[in-house]
Amino acid sequence: MGNLAASFWTDSMAENQYVLFSIYLLPFALVWIFYAIYRELKYRRYEAIRDSNYLAGLTEPASLHPLIDHRACIGCGSCVSACPEHQVLAVIRRKSELINPANCIGHGACKMACPVDAISLVFGSERRGIDIPNLSPEFETNVGGIYIAGELGGMGLVRNAAEQGKQAISAIKKTLSAQSKAEYDVIIVGAGPAGIAAALTARADKLKYRVLEQDSLGGTVSHFPRNKIVMTSPVKLPLVGKMQFREERKEVLLEYWEKIVDEHKLNIAFGSRLDDIKRQHDYFDIASSGQEYTAQRVLLCLGRRGTPRKLGVPGEEQGKVVYRLIDPEQFKGQHVLVVGGGDSALEAALSLMLVEGTNISLAYRGSAFQRAKQKNRTKVDDAMESNTMTVLLDSQVKEIGENDVSIDTKNGPIDIKNDAVIVCAGGILPTPFLAKIGIQIETKYGTA
Repeated sequence: MGNLAASFWTDSMAENQYVLFSIYLLPFALVWIFYAIYRELKYRRYEAIRDSNYLAGLTEPASLHPLIDHRACIGCGSCVSACPEHQVLAVIRRKSELINPANCIGHGACKMACPVDAISLVFGSERRGIDIPNLSPEFETNVGGIYIAGELGGMGLVRNAAEQGKQAISAIKKTLSAQSKAEYDVIIVGAGPAGIAAALTARADKLKYRVLEQDSLGGTVSHFPRNKIVMTSPVKLPLVGKMQFREERKEVLLEYWEKIVDEHKLNIAFGSRLDDIKRQHDYFDIASSGQEYTAQRVLLCLGRRGTPRKLGVPGEEQGKVVYRLIDPEQFKGQHVLVVGGGDSALEAALSLMLVEGTNISLAYRGSAFQRAKQKNRTKVDDAMESNTMTVLLDSQVKEIGENDVSIDTKNGPIDIKNDAVIVCAGGILPTPFLAKIGIQIETKYGTA
């Protein structure tokens, strides 16, 4: 009888334990199942975005971009959280991936956020190279004493360019000699984001400096169309403090910089084109628009768009062909052809589309707008669907006539009515000038 009772008690305890185990385990099992389903759906959504972009040919980042070592990546998602853009990076099946390369703006925050150093920042790709001057970690070129910061060195983003300008001056300061007979410690060439930040740093460090600017304050930004939104991130500027802009119209940004120049009395010579740089023992002779300067160091903060890339077709020499859009209103009521596939081309076409009576055509030699931001591509797609813009992909301008333009398309040659042509094909790196002063250029194909 005792054995029977003991057996019953044991069976009862086992059954109770099983019931208790089931009560506690079941919720955890359900949570895990729902999480697994949610994670799988999320992976598939990101894979669909990635595959869609690759099928559309949107695989080429515009400048500096991350290269992810999947052997080292732990899939923590730190890079995804750090990226200021939407859905450029994503964790798919425990590895981070670049799912929207064309939207990468070269911020570089992903590399800094990675806890296992699985991300390197590179220029260009296997398919499309980018010409970049060879620079040391201190931004010095192969010509000792000449430095490069900002867009010319591949850093087009306002924040990154400004940071480079600051760091370059800090590096230059360490190399200066108190015994030098040069007029200036450093000549800064260019008054864009890198040049302004460099000038502020030089002034804060009490260096003898001068900025040479052949055009206007703001560099490449000053050439943007009216009301164009400029993307940046907060950056701390010497003497000024934190610059809080994230997305702002170019006019507001230029006004902010003008205020900085006035308040801090920055030594900038406008209308000064750099003509030559020659080494003289421990300093440089700098020739600029008829003026001569001597400086221990030279910091080039030049843009990459100083010399616009031309089409090289008959009729391009006409006055109706321009290489940047400043005021869309001047083309009111005209038939305008915009040529190019980057953000500048799309934004120019979209700005012109808002002008009453203007007929807009957008021609691009590629099959997709690989280098444009998603929001611009979406707006162009909407304009195509509403028939407010004619888009000609896989097309090549062959000749520009007085009243028309001849274009080769995938469906054969066409002629379209035309009053003006705006070529937004980027700029040519000032390679001849750099070669003249001895600076080496390397074409990067997905390398640092």
